[in-house]
Amino acid sequence: MLLKDIEENFPFISIALYGGQEYVGIIVNQDQYVTTMYNYSILRSDEDKKRLLELGDIWWWESNRQIPINVFLRLELEHFKYSLVTMNSKDVKITVGPVVNIGNLAIKRVKRKSVQLVRRSKR
Repeated sequence: MLLKDIEENFPFISIALYGGQEYVGIIVNQDQYVTTMYNYSILRSDEDKKRLLELGDIWWWESNRQIPINVFLRLELEHFKYSLVTMNSKDVKITVGPVVNIGNLAIKRVKRKSVQLVRRSKR
């Protein structure tokens, strides 16, 4: 029931398993080496928890969700640096929620254009 509430009401929240512990928060970036997340569990006050959820909601609904939250809302998230957790990606298992990889932004779709050169004949 709690898991369903998180998925419906807070779609930006992810749950990660790492080192036998469960981490709940917003994933900033995950590449092949490092996973970084704002850990909701270690926030200092209820006000901080409420504010992080508000910022997550803004990021989720107002961005394309491929840009990391700390890039999209850089100034607003300065206060939450203390809750950043960095983990080794090969030992992390994301059980619920979205994963952002900034490396995917560099991949562009290239439209191929066919150009045919025709030689003019002189008459």
